[in-house]
Amino acid sequence: MTSSVPAVQVQRTDGPSPRAVLLDMDGTLVDTEGFWWSAESEVFAELGHVLGEEHRQVVIGGPMTRSVAHLIAVTGVRQTFDELSVLINARFTELIGRGVPLMPGARRLLTELAAHQVPTALVSASHRHIIDIVLRSLGPENFALSVAGDEVTHTKPHPEPYLTAAAGLGADPAECVVVEDTLTGVASAEAAGCRVVAVPSLVPISAAPGRTVVTSLEQVDLTFLRSVMAPAT
Repeated sequence: MTSSVPAVQVQRTDGPSPRAVLLDMDGTLVDTEGFWWSAESEVFAELGHVLGEEHRQVVIGGPMTRSVAHLIAVTGVRQTFDELSVLINARFTELIGRGVPLMPGARRLLTELAAHQVPTALVSASHRHIIDIVLRSLGPENFALSVAGDEVTHTKPHPEPYLTAAAGLGADPAECVVVEDTLTGVASAEAAGCRVVAVPSLVPISAAPGRTVVTSLEQVDLTFLRSVMAPAT
């Protein structure tokens, strides 16, 4: 069920707004890492293997190729990578279908961007069917478009996802701000020529030219995004 959107008082802020704001999904707007671990744990438990917490630290935040390969190695299950991937993806889809928690500050930021009519896109490496489920929690009305990992030829860290989103909104990438939580996503956005606000979730990210690092989306509002777009002095 889509959460209700709180009212926001529209106020004038100085400086030009970004032409568009492009937002990553997992780890940036929604907290899904726990769902992946639950899906993996439940599938392996059904196969007779209880996963200890020490394995969570190895697989969390990584690609499925790495996490499933590790779990196969430590448990010795007979199922193949492809078989396990199907089972885990199906369980993950089932779990997130019940709703996903938003990261602190995400709802307020989306509401403010919508109130000021700033074009906004969701740009994720997740596949379309996953994005469509998560959009029920985020509110599809908050995004002019979304770009899924199975809809591009090259996914992050390649620039194609963010170039595709910017083009879809009719915006020059240099006039867009991207909000990301991983180095892979930051690399994609910077390669596309966008300004970046990094909100690290699992791995530290350092500030750099054209990149601003914050600790939480609660620090990000339209005034902040306008400051990110301001020319360096």
